[in-house]
Amino acid sequence: MAVTWRAALVSLLLFGTFIGVWHLATRGGGPVASMDPEYAKLVGATASQGKSAMPGPADVGLKIWQHLKDPFYDRGSNDKGLGIQLAYSIARVMIGYLIAVAVAIPVGFLIGMSPLMSRALDPFIQVLKPISPLAWMPLALYTIKDSSLSSIFVIFICSLWPMLINTAFGVAAVRKEWLNVARTLEVGTFRRAFTIILPAAAPTILTGMRISIGIAWLVIVAAEMLVGGTGIGYFVWNEWNNLSITNVITAILVIGVVGMVLDQVLARATKLVTFPE
Repeated sequence: MAVTWRAALVSLLLFGTFIGVWHLATRGGGPVASMDPEYAKLVGATASQGKSAMPGPADVGLKIWQHLKDPFYDRGSNDKGLGIQLAYSIARVMIGYLIAVAVAIPVGFLIGMSPLMSRALDPFIQVLKPISPLAWMPLALYTIKDSSLSSIFVIFICSLWPMLINTAFGVAAVRKEWLNVARTLEVGTFRRAFTIILPAAAPTILTGMRISIGIAWLVIVAAEMLVGGTGIGYFVWNEWNNLSITNVITAILVIGVVGMVLDQVLARATKLVTFPE
């Protein structure tokens, strides 16, 4: 408990130091009076303001408060609240991720339980696994012809491999003594998979799921920047086009917080199913 409190204190000190440095760096270290006039005009600043082009922590805090007060407003295709954009992204990630779970875990069990299928499928996995998920986007857009469904497909692809490989590894690593006892007792294949292999491999499977959710959240931002329309990635790109750096920083912070929450949910689930040493 003492270590936890000390760690929290160090985190707060580091956060405070970062905010302080950020504030000092943006307070007056780079006045727009010294900027190139064309650049100052581009960022919407004037020499008379005498402020840095980069927003400070107070500006970002105020913008976050404004978004929290009305996160779900909808004033047209290019002016939606941060809550709406975030909801679109989370929905796409969850749909693609759950489809990947439905495919990766059964196939991982098949590979882990059958040496024949492991050798047969390994060449396909080794060829497809290194391909960048975003490389599939043009093909998805051409065949599916829907940007939202194409984003879901890309999330499915990027989520598939960590779960599949970890599931196969966890299943194959189950103690042979347990499996031999099950065979001696004439336990059927499906019952053996659910009552012996699944509980033993669960920590490894959940580790793969945790890796996959992090990759999926990373990829959805890039995918939405490419296809546009809706989503937190599109919000970032649209605000950059509007030269609203404060909104860009706000969105970046939100992306980080949501990614942390998704990761911690699966981290807690992994701890629940991990056997004590």
